[in-house]
Amino acid sequence: MAYKKYICVVCGYIYDEAKGDPEAGLSAGTRWSEVPLAWVCPDCGVPKQDFEMMEF
Repeated sequence: MAYKKYICVVCGYIYDEAKGDPEAGLSAGTRWSEVPLAWVCPDCGVPKQDFEMMEF
């Protein structure tokens, strides 16, 4: 199953499932569905709900 990317609609930060967010404790390969609801954008601080899946 291919990894997906999700973009912050506020600042444009991209969460890449293949890379995760190691600084927040999310290792590479962490699927979006496994990202906790309490996680926020590392660049602007908005919640997970303000991200949209990127279409390729």
